[in-house]
Amino acid sequence: MPQRILSLSIALTLVVCSQAALLAQSADATKSIDAAVQPYVDRQELAGAVMLVADQEKTLSLSAVGFADIASQTPMKDDSIFWIASQSKPITAAALMMLVDEGKVKVDDPVEKYLPEFQGQMVVAEKDGEHVLLKKPVHPITVKNILSHTSGLPFASRIEQPTLDRLPLADRVRSYAMTPLEFEPDSKYQYSNAGINTAGRIIEVVTGKSFEAFLDERLFQPLGMTDATFWPSEEQVARIAKSYKPGPGGSGLEETTISQLHYPLSDKAERYPMPAGGLFAKASDIARFYQMLANEGELDGKRYLSKEAVAMMTSRQTPEELPTGYGFGLSVGGDQFGHGGAYSTNSYYNKKQGLVFVWLVQHAGFPGKGGDAQGAFRNEASKQFSK
Repeated sequence: MPQRILSLSIALTLVVCSQAALLAQSADATKSIDAAVQPYVDRQELAGAVMLVADQEKTLSLSAVGFADIASQTPMKDDSIFWIASQSKPITAAALMMLVDEGKVKVDDPVEKYLPEFQGQMVVAEKDGEHVLLKKPVHPITVKNILSHTSGLPFASRIEQPTLDRLPLADRVRSYAMTPLEFEPDSKYQYSNAGINTAGRIIEVVTGKSFEAFLDERLFQPLGMTDATFWPSEEQVARIAKSYKPGPGGSGLEETTISQLHYPLSDKAERYPMPAGGLFAKASDIARFYQMLANEGELDGKRYLSKEAVAMMTSRQTPEELPTGYGFGLSVGGDQFGHGGAYSTNSYYNKKQGLVFVWLVQHAGFPGKGGDAQGAFRNEASKQFSK
């Protein structure tokens, strides 16, 4: 055999052996992660979970434990779908930052530049059981304010009842404009669905497209987020993990529904997109989004956001004198950025470890020590994959 062919054959053999060793290592690591979380399922403190660990290029571990439906004993699967709730916020922020990159929006502009209904908005100066005194704010709320929860807008408006998804986005945002600010812009941090929903409406007005169409065209399809949607199809609904809460007396698990959303979830006639918290997705969808951010806006050779836009999203944008660190649509602090969701989902990227962590469960509270399950996942995953 010629020397060149022999050398090539040896090299290929080494590559194959190396890949096999990595796969075996990953499988062992996944087993250890599952073993760390399984006891919470066994004690009926956790219904089930999907857990994903990735680096900037590839998935290192993806597994599921427990049940998607306890009553029918349907196992949780790695492609199970979850309501990711406020994990929608960084996705909305990324979509708006695309328009910032294109020069169509500026983060320091007042919101009223894009949504004239916000002109003349007032702020509460005094308030008690007998009166409310309003005044002009020091400055109108800005795009930066609504992306960082420093606008003074409430969590939601009074018309968003009984669920948060029953009115068109334009109507909800108009109601925010008619609502006085609860504090001077930049003076406090107050978590606000209204602010992120307003960001979604800016996208619609600037682009002339619906919010959901913009996400689908610019993020979901290109990134391969194949199950990310506001309206799960019948096939997707069948893969949605059931929601659970603590049972009577705080013991065991009891099935519940997503109280913030109207059912059926696939109903496009009665349900509308909620930029601040309406998305459903599976673990690999979320991982793709975080890998794009981890690579400073680029993934698989395609650029989605500029490095500058990602830097703004993933660094503190709240004033230094405030206790809470928040970027644009992302909680930030230390070596990581990410976001949680109302029914206990969570995802983040740790820059020091170079790892994406995705934790998907569907829980409105936990009995016993079920709330510690996520920490068990994080600790074991870090132990297995940290560089």
